[in-house]
Amino acid sequence: MTDFSGLWNGFLDLLFPPKCPFCGTVLTRPGICADCSGALPWTTAENGTRTVRGLHCAAPLFYEGAVRNTLLGFKFYGRVAAAEPLGALLAACAAERLSGLFDAVTYVPISRERRRQRGYNQAELLAAAACRRWDTRPKAYLVKTVDNPPQSGLPDAAARWSNVTGVYRPAPGESVSGRRVLLIDDISTTGATFLECARTLRDNGAAAVYALSVACARR
Repeated sequence: MTDFSGLWNGFLDLLFPPKCPFCGTVLTRPGICADCSGALPWTTAENGTRTVRGLHCAAPLFYEGAVRNTLLGFKFYGRVAAAEPLGALLAACAAERLSGLFDAVTYVPISRERRRQRGYNQAELLAAAACRRWDTRPKAYLVKTVDNPPQSGLPDAAARWSNVTGVYRPAPGESVSGRRVLLIDDISTTGATFLECARTLRDNGAAAVYALSVACARR
């Protein structure tokens, strides 16, 4: 039987060949080029895994240099092709540092207004890409009810904590009761967004919550 999906994917690769999300080098398959792989600011299990107010957080990269530029382009300028290679990084990091700790995957939601403007939720795309490596799909356990200012535009940690307090609610029709949840986002700096989402999940029955982002601020 002809594998039409494989043929179609091959045709798309000819028209839109995969590129390294950090430098734009054309690749034979989705991923990261060798030069970037050797030069990126990778974290270790020690400096890229931390506990913030009881929430265990992990990230494969530090939020600086080419990583920062790539994530800003992905988040604000429609460079959604980066989701697949970045999702692969998340899956690898989870396998290394969070293996066996979670049985469900979700993502940080954005407001309805922000999604209308941007056209997508970058955290949802990352979660979906990571889940493809595990032959599953992320669950939409949370909704954002307030179109608050972006965290990236706020001056300090106190403003970021205040900005996200009370803006998330459990999604209707989805039960998180008893689940051990992996919560995915693109960037973590103060951890405020992760903590508020985790609090909402726990308050609605989650047995445990772990946080995973592509990049984190260097401590």
